[in-house]
Amino acid sequence: MRSIRRTATASSVVALLTAGAAAAQSLPEARQDGAGAADEIIVTAQKREQTLSQVPQSMSVLGGEALEQRQARSIADYAALVPGLSFESGNPGETRVVLRGINAGGASPTVAVYLDDTPFGSSTSQTNGATLAGDFDTFDIERLEVLRGPQGTLYGANSLGGVVKYVTVAPKLGEWQARGQAGVETVKGGDIGYSGNAVLNVPLGDKIALRASGFYRRTGGYIDAIGLRDDNINRADSYGGRASLLVQPTDRLSLRLTAVLQNIDVEGRNAFDADPATLKPITADPFTGAPTGGGEVRYQLFPDRNRVRYRLYTGTLAYDFGVATLTSVTSYSRQVATDRSDVSYNDVGDGLTLAQLASAGVFGLSPDAYGIYYPNQSTQKKFTQEVRLASNGTGRVDWLVGGYFTREPGQLYQRYFPYDNATGRAVTPVPAIPGFSDLALAQLDSVYKEYAGFGSATVHFGDRFDLTLGGRYSHNDQRTTQLLDGILFGGRSESRVTSSEGVFTWSAAPRFEFAPHSELYARVAKGYRPGGPNVVPPGAPADYPTKTDADTLMSYEAGIRAETADRSFGIDLSAYYLDWDKTLIIATFQSDAGPITADANGRGARVHGFEATATLRPIRGFTVTATAAYNHSRLRGDTANGGLDGDQLPFAPRWNANVSAEYRWDWGDAKPYVGADLSMVSDRPGNFDVAYRDAYGRRLTFDGYSTASLRAGVALGRFDLSIYARNLGDSRGLVAAGTYRTRPNGGIEVSPIQPRTFGATLGLGF
Repeated sequence: MRSIRRTATASSVVALLTAGAAAAQSLPEARQDGAGAADEIIVTAQKREQTLSQVPQSMSVLGGEALEQRQARSIADYAALVPGLSFESGNPGETRVVLRGINAGGASPTVAVYLDDTPFGSSTSQTNGATLAGDFDTFDIERLEVLRGPQGTLYGANSLGGVVKYVTVAPKLGEWQARGQAGVETVKGGDIGYSGNAVLNVPLGDKIALRASGFYRRTGGYIDAIGLRDDNINRADSYGGRASLLVQPTDRLSLRLTAVLQNIDVEGRNAFDADPATLKPITADPFTGAPTGGGEVRYQLFPDRNRVRYRLYTGTLAYDFGVATLTSVTSYSRQVATDRSDVSYNDVGDGLTLAQLASAGVFGLSPDAYGIYYPNQSTQKKFTQEVRLASNGTGRVDWLVGGYFTREPGQLYQRYFPYDNATGRAVTPVPAIPGFSDLALAQLDSVYKEYAGFGSATVHFGDRFDLTLGGRYSHNDQRTTQLLDGILFGGRSESRVTSSEGVFTWSAAPRFEFAPHSELYARVAKGYRPGGPNVVPPGAPADYPTKTDADTLMSYEAGIRAETADRSFGIDLSAYYLDWDKTLIIATFQSDAGPITADANGRGARVHGFEATATLRPIRGFTVTATAAYNHSRLRGDTANGGLDGDQLPFAPRWNANVSAEYRWDWGDAKPYVGADLSMVSDRPGNFDVAYRDAYGRRLTFDGYSTASLRAGVALGRFDLSIYARNLGDSRGLVAAGTYRTRPNGGIEVSPIQPRTFGATLGLGF
């Protein structure tokens, strides 16, 4: 391996400042020195420590301290800071991450999420993993690495769009550290929010250290419920912590054990009822006609409850043999998402709701006395084992070889059952049909196994040119069992299906350093997402797919990083072309009993675009950073989920951009700072929806929006005080929508960004 040069290069500045000027806070040296002075960024994108300039691909790095000072706690907060990153989020903890527009609305993720060296989340569609990306709290993380483009060689399945990697702070040997932080904020038209965080690093002798952190955050709600007569129902609590033990008996041997716990509790959905044609809030109660006051409200008779649970346990053992380092990473994770909703007035077809069917005597229920409740729970367990051997030398070839195994049992559980409005209790059996406890029950149990072998080599042709080659073969076996029961399914039935497939992915990336602080690179890479089996329900049509093939993506990318000698100006540009084949989608088919959905393969899509970052440091302490991304995506052919040939991919904005400015200075013993951000996202289409297109002759499309944020603070000794304003112009940008005609009177639910928010934090460190 080439030695890690600590000299500054363009890539270090650009990547550090991709999130804006405040990212420089993650390196104290950058605050102390003049313009153009900062340490090189060290990253692990290629599963070894390297300077960012040695990585021949497009990526962004956000410093942990910078994220904290911007109050960027989740994907929804920091997405605007990363060129090419977008998202769909109907609730905290229920988020679909999209990189470079690679999204067709399927049920399995296109972006892999890692915590350190551990993959998190489902590899398949069987547990709705696409909308349950690991959205870890960013308190006490070292940095966030965002790798754009397919990463199938080193990161395997589901990384065809890229990788989001949380790098946590490791325990510090021989050091006592402690800091805490408390905050309060107010949301326009909503509740007061508050937070508390703390971290402690304890040396346990010279060879052992423990680091533990905890956080609690209450986010104020701002959406009201008409039927419940309850305000701010989308208030949310996020709480948890991390503990990590580092044992390093010798300079060659280390063991790190890490446990992560995070809970997200939401009292009501982060969505309001809207006019499907305009996506504007409803102005009257859909049943009584009473004015709503024009605010963001939703109609429901029974409280919604949403719970997300993350549990992750990892052991990393490393031994340095001198010529190479052997690393073993073992992990077990568990992710549970529970969504409980009142669906009494969901439209089930032809303008009829479940409540109207009940009033017609279909189930023997009166809509005045009974409602329809829908609990939906996704459980994903995951065991992984990776072993890799990476060279340590300074010769002409850096190499890495490894093996990977995962076993992922999952369960998707869904019910429709009546409840008593007066007591809030379930009604069983269904009054009109004794012997049936549910209107509908569906349980999908699955097991996914994968074995993979991978390797990578970087050949150095002198000091200025190198070529990186890599390959990976992955084989998976899947088993799925489906249980159906209830009136709507005509009684109990059970089916079991299996599938098996193998995929080879590869990459090639030359890099040329044409000046001391400047390099050119190119990259060709292949990524994939596993297919899988489909359980065929009774009455399914002849064209119903029994399984899906893996979809694959070929990426062709070129980029340049360059910087002036004094580091007062730097640029980072990348352009790409993506060819996506056999795109995995959720398709609709007509059965004997009505429409049903299944995983299916589409024909594919083509995407091209670019990302750009420019950083200016005209004087000491003052930094301006501008980022922009352009994305042009098109389907290749019609799809069974309502997409038409030439359609733009869902939640893929044509443009997004961000401009950040920050000034830091010394004032006696105090170190004040001020900063501002302006972000823009262009129009973007929602998910493919056949019913919406039939009704309006077009796709559902979200308007573009802009947000402005301000921050200021001062560090004095052990204390740190900051104030901030987010979404200063109170933009009402929308980031998710439900399916057409699933709300009262044919409405649609849409999810907005958080309104204007003011807050302050006070920190204390030792």
